[in-house]
Amino acid sequence: MKKSISEIKKEFAMADSEMLPALCKRYAEDERAGVAGLIAQYQKKLERLEAERSRLDAMREYERRYAGYGVVCGIDEAGRGPLAGPVVAGAVILPQDCEILYLNDSKKLSEKRREELYEEIREKAVSWAVGMASPARIDEINILRATYEAMAQAVSQLAPAPQVSLNDAVRIPQLSIMQVPIIKGDAKSVSIAAASIMAKVTRDRLMKEYDAVMSQYGFASHKGYGSAAHIEAIRKYGPSPIHRKSFIGNFL
Repeated sequence: MKKSISEIKKEFAMADSEMLPALCKRYAEDERAGVAGLIAQYQKKLERLEAERSRLDAMREYERRYAGYGVVCGIDEAGRGPLAGPVVAGAVILPQDCEILYLNDSKKLSEKRREELYEEIREKAVSWAVGMASPARIDEINILRATYEAMAQAVSQLAPAPQVSLNDAVRIPQLSIMQVPIIKGDAKSVSIAAASIMAKVTRDRLMKEYDAVMSQYGFASHKGYGSAAHIEAIRKYGPSPIHRKSFIGNFL
């Protein structure tokens, strides 16, 4: 007796990606339009999955290229441009051929996807860490130097210690290990992409915590960036303890 279409649909829904090809083959000769449509739907899903795995494989190029030099980490930052809050750097060591689907530059991902990937990176990474430079430190030494400090701080917490760092476009003066600056590296290297997500999610969560005690500035929505509403709040309420004085002079 043939299974009903609803039963087959449930079978497909419960199958993982490794089981789907066999299911498509099993029901390929079923002449019912509903089953044919179901197979077509999941075949497209498999095609998209294969394309995503090919994209990720291309993003492992730098990790493979430099693996012979030792442990490779990726480094990136979040928060160089905002008017308020710290700059946060992430550093991540991933296992060779680690698969984290949809890993990408954090700016290209939705907040929900970033949060999901943050947890997956925590689970799968060999090691990860974040470093921060406060608004006061940014005002003291400038944003670029503060960013380098945060990056070096993040790398110093990794275990095992890396021998190679893949950096998103920069060279960090405080690091004595081999450095590979990669333009738009957060879209070209899985390690840098992972670091960008760890930095971005950490910083966004922190800005939401600041919003809970200084709600008049709207930090939860704009995360400290210079939106019209944020600039208006600075003019209305004056600077908060987490505003970067060297960034907001034109608005006061």
